[in-house]
Amino acid sequence: MKNLLLQYKPFLLFLGKFLLTYIVLTLVYQSYLNRFEVEKNEVDSFSQLVANQTQSVLTLFDAKAHIEAHPTEPSIKIFYKDQYISRIIEGCNALSVIILFVSFIVAFTGKFKQTLIFILLGSVLIHFLNIARIALLCIALYSFPEYEHMLHGVVFPLVIYGIVFLLWVIWVNKFSLHATTTAKK
Repeated sequence: MKNLLLQYKPFLLFLGKFLLTYIVLTLVYQSYLNRFEVEKNEVDSFSQLVANQTQSVLTLFDAKAHIEAHPTEPSIKIFYKDQYISRIIEGCNALSVIILFVSFIVAFTGKFKQTLIFILLGSVLIHFLNIARIALLCIALYSFPEYEHMLHGVVFPLVIYGIVFLLWVIWVNKFSLHATTTAKK
């Protein structure tokens, strides 16, 4: 048993750090979300920020683009060219994707300063790409409403998760302790 633990120690350390980081960040996020009353259709402030920033991007394409609080659910309605196109709910704010991203980076340890900078820059990049993703999705849904499932369910999630995967690959190969160990060999 001891030999197995020693043999798989790097994997078990990775898994332990990943799960611990993921669980802690998820609990913190859940605690944050619990401050808002779903029964009163309250939208969390980060999702509101995402909606406001999406509106700003959409107004670059159409001055009539705007957002409104949804009257019967905790979401924000997005209007493009005066047409109700979509809504932003808590899951659209990309915080769960950022939690996943951060957990992986922490699990594949690097130097503290590099890790912190990569997490901050990567999180900001994911946030802004998410804003662009939502805005482009609204424009695409306006023009091609018949492809809603394909656009919302396949294409745009593929883009955001593809970027996260690319960031992970860059981290592991360029900045993690694994990369520095491999480079020394």
